[in-house]
Amino acid sequence: MPLSIAIAQVDPCAGDLAGNSSLVADAVRDAAASGARLVLLPEMVLAGYPIEDLALRGSFRAAAAQALTDLATALEADGLGGVTVVVGTLGTSADGRPQNAAAVLHGGTVTDTYVKHHLPTYGVFDEFRIFAAGDDTTVISVDGHRLGLAICEDIWRDGGPVSRYEGEDLDALLVLNGSPFEAGKGQVREDLAATLAARLRCPVLYANLVGGQDDLVFDGQSFATDAVGRVVARAAGFTADRLLVTLGDERALTAAEDALAEPLDTIGQMYSACVLGLKGYMTKNGFTSAILGLSGGIDSALCAAIAADAVGGENVVGISMPSSYSSQHSKDDAADTAAAIGLDYRTIPIAPMVETFKQNVELTGVAEENLQARVRGVTLMGISNMEGHLVLATGNKSELAVGYSTIYGDAVGGFAPIKDVLKTAVWEVSRWRNAQAEAAGQPLPIPVNSIVKPPSAELRPGQQDSDSLPEYDLLDAVIRDHVEHSLGRADLVAAGHDAEVVDRVLTLVDRAEWKRRQYPLGPKVTALAFGRDRRLPVTTRWRETA
Repeated sequence: MPLSIAIAQVDPCAGDLAGNSSLVADAVRDAAASGARLVLLPEMVLAGYPIEDLALRGSFRAAAAQALTDLATALEADGLGGVTVVVGTLGTSADGRPQNAAAVLHGGTVTDTYVKHHLPTYGVFDEFRIFAAGDDTTVISVDGHRLGLAICEDIWRDGGPVSRYEGEDLDALLVLNGSPFEAGKGQVREDLAATLAARLRCPVLYANLVGGQDDLVFDGQSFATDAVGRVVARAAGFTADRLLVTLGDERALTAAEDALAEPLDTIGQMYSACVLGLKGYMTKNGFTSAILGLSGGIDSALCAAIAADAVGGENVVGISMPSSYSSQHSKDDAADTAAAIGLDYRTIPIAPMVETFKQNVELTGVAEENLQARVRGVTLMGISNMEGHLVLATGNKSELAVGYSTIYGDAVGGFAPIKDVLKTAVWEVSRWRNAQAEAAGQPLPIPVNSIVKPPSAELRPGQQDSDSLPEYDLLDAVIRDHVEHSLGRADLVAAGHDAEVVDRVLTLVDRAEWKRRQYPLGPKVTALAFGRDRRLPVTTRWRETA
């Protein structure tokens, strides 16, 4: 008989066993109301993901086990015991080690469990802890259909557990995932599943998490392929969603015509990831409002737009903090940003505060320039302490790479929305967001002047970023190849980068690690993000040489 299967794409919170259980129960209830006989949920959804060293606490593992049992009982009591539920959770091996598990619930009990041989802690998929052995196949039967279970990296590893299913004569493979976003990864997942479907000659159903969790963003985009690898259903990206597919005879998989959501383009996905990352961090940590400095530049304008899309413009405080060097156009652009977005906009001149400090501590040159940034940082933190806002750092990946920021100044804050976005991508993302507003007949959230004018920190008369850095198109090209592709000096020059630019950039990058270590969290949107994926020794004598 045909089997109706729901793929429930949900947004859990790490460690919230009660809240995540309710989330799962609601998803099962909703799916059952649509006729689903089986509900597939993502990896580690009950415990939240990633839980990192929470997995090592016996108290948490015991609580997770109890939450799973309670969930099965609650579903039965709610009249949902006849629905088979496959849910990701934290398990414990016989010798007391944590495991990444897929539990099968039916009739008020846990009927089957599939476990992985390790629990990833992300770097991404950093296997520095190898836990209990597992990797055996698990096949469950639902309404006469044979279904295999796999968890995330199982399908990414050649010769891994999935290869053992080739002789199992499956009707479908159910894959539970907590696959974090990075630009272009959605297509990689679908291509991988298509190859796997053709290999196993059965449909592949892929359930992915959605939501922001610290510096990771899960983009959802769950999907299902038929037995030849054609994607027949795809959930929306960056939001909770549900897919309903039908598994019929001869492994035929069908879905409604409107079940194939069209993904955003790469730049749109990057923007959406920044919004969801900030929203997840704020809501899951109890923040209802954010505050940031509005300089009139592109970075702060983009961060303001992201914050407004995450929690509403009325919940964002924008502070203009002009110094004696601030241009009129910067003040005007800051005001235009605030008006377009609907921020709580305030102006606090810092020149009197800077002068008072200098009267007591004589500072000149770079020290004086940095003082301006630090007075702004103190101002933002002070208002945050008084009013309870989350302070946003507005630096981008290019600045972070080369240390072009003031520690305890513009680097203060609790979250950095564009931390993993290169400066050239900042311009692209800003144009994309403005295009969305224009298409909707709304005011442009990011002033055109902020996009087209030369970037400047305005810490001295006539200052421009290009005084201290190569032009951003050259800088970002070197950063991308050096940071994201790990090319050394010789390889960078061989790849066509100017040797003088390479030497300048590598010197800056190598010397800035201590600053990067102190920068706030920010959403990972590229293949290699500072802090999450890439760390250098702060104390090191290695230098790339000619």
